[in-house]
Amino acid sequence: MARVSQEHLDARRRQILDGAAICFARNGFHATSMQDVLKEVDLSAGAVYRYFSGKEALIAAIVEEVLGLVREGFEEAALADPPPPPDLLVATVLGRILATMEFLTVDGRPAFPRLVVQVWAETLRNEELAAVLRDGYGAVQTSWGRIVQAYQDTGMMRPDVAPDHVARTMMAAAMGFLAQQALFEPMPSEILQDGLRALSSVRDLPDGDRGDTSDGSQLG
Repeated sequence: MARVSQEHLDARRRQILDGAAICFARNGFHATSMQDVLKEVDLSAGAVYRYFSGKEALIAAIVEEVLGLVREGFEEAALADPPPPPDLLVATVLGRILATMEFLTVDGRPAFPRLVVQVWAETLRNEELAAVLRDGYGAVQTSWGRIVQAYQDTGMMRPDVAPDHVARTMMAAAMGFLAQQALFEPMPSEILQDGLRALSSVRDLPDGDRGDTSDGSQLG
């Protein structure tokens, strides 16, 4: 019997993961059966079970891959010296991630944002996957905290806000943009960049003139 190359094994595993990702993005993790995956990838049950023991194993592999892709994209951006401004940084990372996964589509729309939302939902019921999410989120938060510190050290950003608070806000903007992509319609990352740039240009007023309060009362 001819020996199967590692390249062939990796390609077959990739085929199964991509097909499963499309199924999960289309119908969710729990409404998708292994039969759905077999039909999508056009392989026998034996061929698929050689790589994955079942649907739970597929879910775990895809969750870890999605979270890893996002994490790597954001951590790579943290290595830039000096770091680009926040609007360019967030938009560039998201644009690169979406471009990497643009070959996966559901009904003519990008599948990756929908898959990300499915992953978030799955971590609410699966503590092991939730731990993977927390670890990844923590690593990105630390990396982006260093970026914010660099902004402050170079005078690009006011120094009286905790770097962790800014990092969480930047991550929230990225996560929210992915959610919009999934819930509404595809849009270029330049929209996010324009919005963040506009927000960062708002003139900072003295505390007494800002109209905000710390006790929850209405502005005005």
